[in-house]
Amino acid sequence: MPTEAWRRVSVSDAVLEVTDRGSGEPLVLIQTALIADELLPLADDPGLRDHFRVIAHHRRGYGRSSPVAGAGSIERDADDCRELLAGLGVGRAHVVGLSYSGAVALQLARSAPDLVHSLCLIEPPPLHTPSAGEFVAANAELTDLYRRNGVPAALDRFGDFIGADWRRVLERRLPGAGARAERDAGTFFATDLPALLSWRFGPDDARRIGQPVLHVGGTESGPWFAEVRELVLAWLPHAEDVVLDGADHSLALTHTSELGEALASFLRRHPM
Repeated sequence: MPTEAWRRVSVSDAVLEVTDRGSGEPLVLIQTALIADELLPLADDPGLRDHFRVIAHHRRGYGRSSPVAGAGSIERDADDCRELLAGLGVGRAHVVGLSYSGAVALQLARSAPDLVHSLCLIEPPPLHTPSAGEFVAANAELTDLYRRNGVPAALDRFGDFIGADWRRVLERRLPGAGARAERDAGTFFATDLPALLSWRFGPDDARRIGQPVLHVGGTESGPWFAEVRELVLAWLPHAEDVVLDGADHSLALTHTSELGEALASFLRRHPM
């Protein structure tokens, strides 16, 4: 996406970088962790960009958005998104969250139900699953490695978790994104991971979500995200479900057109 498509919008005590283009019902792609532009190929999918007003932003600590002040928080990320939409004159929107930002999207749907018309969750984090202890331990290891040995060592270990070829996949779809990820890695390790691990969300919160919901996952994403899918469908029995064949947790980059088609079909079924 061209640099000139970005502008900056104030939200309470910060400024967020945002791209806002197209027309139609607002569709908000909440930025995930580490890879700031991971959802931009989806924003450029013809089935979405030609029919919706697609809004994507950089969270605090990413791109030209304000740096993080103090501890990170899923709740604050959700509040930032809510204030950003208000600043753009959006009173109701379709909301998409991937991985980390799936947690932000859930929190936003829970705390601002009138704002979220529909919710698409693309493999949110496995925090409340039977394997949550393994996930927490893995992220605690990453955080400790970052503190002791810095960004390169922590990113190498991160690659062991998500796939050794993640940088190659990233560069093929988003040239230059590897360098940007290294630049933003401090936010990821020092802010996002602690924020995620301290987030609390359970069945009672899920019961407050009555909006149409779509969960999208991949057949190759492994047992953690298979458990996430089961949990989302148990928490939100009205949720629709799509599993992309051959996709893993990088599905927004590797299976963009299939993901865009699934999302567009869902949105057509649930117009405002």
